[in-house]
Amino acid sequence: MAVEKTIGSSSLVEVVDRILDKGVVVDAWVRVSLVGIELLALEARVVVASVETYLKYAEAIGLTAKAA
Repeated sequence: MAVEKTIGSSSLVEVVDRILDKGVVVDAWVRVSLVGIELLALEARVVVASVETYLKYAEAIGLTAKAA
């Protein structure tokens, strides 16, 4: 039986599953100032992950309190 190699195509379900399993973090920080006067400051952190993945990593860095 010959082994066939297929072109690397992924369905949307596979992509979403991988994102929820591994997680994605987008961290943005923008500051607009003119002549030393801050006009606009934006900070955004977007985390996309499953609850299980988030809790696993949040506990590892101390963001959650362990249940007694």
